[in-house]
Amino acid sequence: MSLRQLAVVAVLALASVSSATTEKPAQSPIAGTDTVHGCYKSVGTMKKLNTDTFNSQGACAGFCRDNNYVAGASNSYDCWCGDEYPNKADLVDDDECTEPCPGYGDDACGGLNTYTVYNTGKRVTVGEAAEAGSSSSSSAGASKTTSATSTPASTSDTIETITAPSDSNNKSSTNVAGIAAGVVVGVVVVSAIMGGGFFWMRRKRNAEIEEEHRRNAAVNAFISGGKPPSSSGGLSMSDSRLDPVMNRRMSDGSIADNQDYSRRILRVTNA
Repeated sequence: MSLRQLAVVAVLALASVSSATTEKPAQSPIAGTDTVHGCYKSVGTMKKLNTDTFNSQGACAGFCRDNNYVAGASNSYDCWCGDEYPNKADLVDDDECTEPCPGYGDDACGGLNTYTVYNTGKRVTVGEAAEAGSSSSSSAGASKTTSATSTPASTSDTIETITAPSDSNNKSSTNVAGIAAGVVVGVVVVSAIMGGGFFWMRRKRNAEIEEEHRRNAAVNAFISGGKPPSSSGGLSMSDSRLDPVMNRRMSDGSIADNQDYSRRILRVTNA
């Protein structure tokens, strides 16, 4: 047999082995390491937390253990983690988990609508999820209990509804009184401001009128030849050159206007 034929046979043998991957039998949990718990048709309460191109038993169980979860499950590339196994009613035969793990073909990562479930080694004793029928029956019982106790609750609600309007009325009356007081205070303040402004303008106007009268009186007194009123106790100084009563020109200098200066005067001086 040639070397090429031997290579073809080897490849076919490997392909047949990889295609025949089956679920490992369930093992007893071991603290600190992951073990296969079985093949299930559901993941129970576990949640999908990771998708890994190289997913395998060790990769998925290790991821869940590192995140403090006690159980894990894989299906091809996807990994689920949780705190309990699926319910034992969902356990199926191991030959239904035949999907080779993408990261390690010797391990099975679930199958068609099936999941390989692991114990991560975080805890040896792990519980399982409740059966679907029991959860529905318990929810039905809870709904009956709620409906049975709804009547007393409605009575207490009625009592609260009766007492509530009094509080709201008191609050509304308090709010109305506060608003009214605020309006009154505002009106009083505005009126006071307007009155003060009016009296200030009136006083300023009176002062301007008095000043104008005083100026007019001073001008009239000056024109008529009298003495204008002064603000220095009645004392005033007048220039004699502005006196209209004088009929001749007088000078306050050293030369008298009534003296004849046409003749020459001989003056004797000491040499």
